[in-house]
Amino acid sequence: MLLIRSRTFRRNLMAHVRWNQSPQSTFNLVSMGSLLYATVLLSAATSSKPIDFATEIAPILTKHCLSCHNRSQSKGGLSLSSIADLSRLETNRNIIVPDDPDSSLLIQVVGSGADGKAPEMPAEGSPLTVEQVSLLRAWIKQGASWPEDLLLKPAPRAATSWWSLQPLAPTTPPPVNPHWASKTRNGIDHFILRKLSERKLRPAGEADKQTLIRRLTFDLHGLPPTPQQIDAFLSDSRPDAYERLVDRLLASPRYGERWGRHWLDVIRFGESSGYERNIIRNNAWPFRDYVINSLNRDKPYNRFVQEHLAGDQLAPNNPEVEVGTGFIVGGPYDDVANNDPAAAKQIRANTIDDMITATATAFLGLTINCARCHDHKFDPIPQLDYYRLQSTFAGVRQGSRVLATLTDQSHHAARRQPLETSLSTVKEEISNLNKRVLDRIRPEREELERQFTRPKVDPYGTEERFEPVTTRYVRIEITGTTRGKRSGAVIDEFEVWTPDPDSKNVALASYGTVATASSMRYSNDNPLLYSAAKANDGEYGEFWISNQPGGTFTVQFPQPETISRITWSSDRVRAFTRENSRPFSTDYTISSSMDGNAWQTIATSEGRKPFHETLFNEILLQQSLTADEASDLKRLESRQRTLEQRLAAIPDLPQAWIGRFQQPSEASYLMLGGDPMRVGPEVAPSGLQVLAHLYPGYELVKDAPEAQRRIELARWITDSRNPLFSRVIVNRLWHYHFGRGIVATPSDFGSSGSQPTHPRLLDWLAYRLIDHNWQLKAIHRLIVCSATYRQSGAFDETMASIDSDAHYLWRFPPRRLEAEAIRDAILQVSGSLDLEMGGPGFRLYRYTTDNVATYYPLDEYDSSTFRRTVYHQHVRAAKVDLLSDFDCPDPALPAPQRTTTTSPLQAMSLQNHAFILQQAAAFAERLTRLTPDSPSEQVRLAYRHAFGRTAAWSEIEDSVTLVNAHGLPLFCRAILNANEFIYLQ
Repeated sequence: MLLIRSRTFRRNLMAHVRWNQSPQSTFNLVSMGSLLYATVLLSAATSSKPIDFATEIAPILTKHCLSCHNRSQSKGGLSLSSIADLSRLETNRNIIVPDDPDSSLLIQVVGSGADGKAPEMPAEGSPLTVEQVSLLRAWIKQGASWPEDLLLKPAPRAATSWWSLQPLAPTTPPPVNPHWASKTRNGIDHFILRKLSERKLRPAGEADKQTLIRRLTFDLHGLPPTPQQIDAFLSDSRPDAYERLVDRLLASPRYGERWGRHWLDVIRFGESSGYERNIIRNNAWPFRDYVINSLNRDKPYNRFVQEHLAGDQLAPNNPEVEVGTGFIVGGPYDDVANNDPAAAKQIRANTIDDMITATATAFLGLTINCARCHDHKFDPIPQLDYYRLQSTFAGVRQGSRVLATLTDQSHHAARRQPLETSLSTVKEEISNLNKRVLDRIRPEREELERQFTRPKVDPYGTEERFEPVTTRYVRIEITGTTRGKRSGAVIDEFEVWTPDPDSKNVALASYGTVATASSMRYSNDNPLLYSAAKANDGEYGEFWISNQPGGTFTVQFPQPETISRITWSSDRVRAFTRENSRPFSTDYTISSSMDGNAWQTIATSEGRKPFHETLFNEILLQQSLTADEASDLKRLESRQRTLEQRLAAIPDLPQAWIGRFQQPSEASYLMLGGDPMRVGPEVAPSGLQVLAHLYPGYELVKDAPEAQRRIELARWITDSRNPLFSRVIVNRLWHYHFGRGIVATPSDFGSSGSQPTHPRLLDWLAYRLIDHNWQLKAIHRLIVCSATYRQSGAFDETMASIDSDAHYLWRFPPRRLEAEAIRDAILQVSGSLDLEMGGPGFRLYRYTTDNVATYYPLDEYDSSTFRRTVYHQHVRAAKVDLLSDFDCPDPALPAPQRTTTTSPLQAMSLQNHAFILQQAAAFAERLTRLTPDSPSEQVRLAYRHAFGRTAAWSEIEDSVTLVNAHGLPLFCRAILNANEFIYLQ
């Protein structure tokens, strides 16, 4: 009877009865009895012992509530991370009412309502059980004790037991069906055949030799095989002919170009800054060459990655290694100067976030960047891990640095040092002379200052008043600005006023006045963006900018006007401080004219105080020099110019965009909610806790030397005990060979990514990589020599009904070539391809810059653009015809796997683009040159170059008919448009 009088029991019982009496269900006494029994047991249990928050309540809140209501993501303004969070917000006042569970909103939303409706919370996942709700009620009834120092964190979807966070599993290739034994060539095939057997799939037969050499050459070189190479392979009857072909292709420099492009995708390498300004980086290319050369040399992958993170420390003053740190700073960078401290901190945080993201995704396959604002929601990565990495990169700065050997640096310093010493001496003598003069005139300075009777000019608005004058033209000639005599002037509005009392601005364009200027800065986006008309439009947002030192600005009235004052400015809206505003006129002459030919001066800058103190001192100095002092100064300044010219004649040491490193100037902190202005606990550089159960990480002191931070990170990532490091890279190789990785998300091995189709094979390949001293070519050779890789791509309807996309590799999955391979193949078959390697890249766009960069696709292409596409100066946020059409990714973000789209624009580009027309004509010329008098031979040769096979007789007949009717260039154009040309079988 005690239980029946309990409000808790009555409410649960009646709700249960009402629900089971609904039309959708039948009243169930057994079910009601279960509820009664559970309630009896729980009531008895919870009434007899105190509830322990840490072991009984915290797990409920963590599992069911914290994913939405935590310190970083407080939906509805509610955080259940701590008792302090709960009591801090006004809206949380009735969430938990100690001693009164019925008045506690928590119980109301997680328990079933009196009407039997489902609980309001949790919004996602299964509702709390009766036992859990009763436990919460009992805890509140006992006073809702919650330790103040206990902080709850949302549980990630995956724990450290997740498959990718386990050690590599030693494994051997499994046995296969004896009937399929002949279809195996190495251990890879055993793993593949075992999975095929489990899924009732059977492997395809081996592809013919023509298909194999085309597939293999495109795969390893990104180019089609030549007819000579095809013939050599077809005629090679040795048992190891295929393996010899593989070795030849891997030994070619074309291999590094092809696979270097893949790697540059993964690490988001681009040659412009991105963001608003997107300025090009003309010295980023050495890193691209370093990647290509490293792959060609088969540099061990662990060493390759170590050089990416700390090449400057692994081999100081060795340009071939130091250049590796271009990886860290290869991403986008917001280089707009911002005087707002909060904005500047945000920009800096975003810059380091790019470094963290690139490092974690490329080498570990982890989305650590998802822990920037809160603990990772899906993987066991605490927010603290993110900021440990941020502390590791805290001393890295975007920018260029010298890339030269110690010998070259010494020779360069030896040439400059005597000149710099002499220049320093001359500058010191000039400074001493100036100081002597200024010291001498100090008693007279106040008197000298009186010559400046008028205030200095003001960029926010300067006015000149004069006696009324009737004129039709007004002109201002500017010979000096607030940024010196070499800077062009800026005027955002030029106003000419008639006398009082009814003064009006007669310089307005709306009045009929026309503004002209001696020059203006040109903008490709809008040629009139900085025209004189911007300075008399009555608005201040746009302005005239002179394209020469100073400048002349003129207004012509529609009829003569009597005027008495002029006002002009360069920053009327006060976007900058006066000292940092746009270049404004400091030295000027204002004139008037009736006919535009004869001018009379009506105002000048004479008598105005100098804008800068330094300029003020220069004027005083020039007025106070004695004849001997003036002669000495002239001699010294002449000597200074000579020395500066000699120094300028010495070529600078080469520099590359490989980052600058300096000891962090301030401590690193966890940023609450990812906000740089909300400082949490201080953090030190260290390894990630997510892998701590596998091998020890590095732990440094908070003020550890900058270099040590990156070295320890590099060693920790590349440790052979790190299963992610080897798994991720062998999966990338598999991905590019087959079009899909064993893990289909190559840069996400966490719980949001895909699970491996062949986990044992993945670990077996990882072990092979380690056993082969981390050399990638050994894994390439293993993969492409497998029977799996050598399968035909022929379609089988039965197999496709089970595995439509061939994820389990019952056949070789056909795929379209990437944009670069399509372009390079076109150049090769046309005979235009230039195989020059390395150095500054070419551009398929016209680059212009006017504070921000603009990229215009080219309409015409000369031979300088006929190099392999990996040498194209690949910039961010720029569409490049053909490349962009065929899904070449923007390097603003890592691109571990490319999207493959099909669009009408692709067909239009292949059919009508100027590049295609040009190369089709070049292809026709090549065929004519090789077989001048035989259309049929020209067709045969075209097929061999483009498709790597012999044309069928019917194809020859149809093609010759087309050539005779429309010409060879159109036939070549049709060949370049064929699916067979741009697809790999």
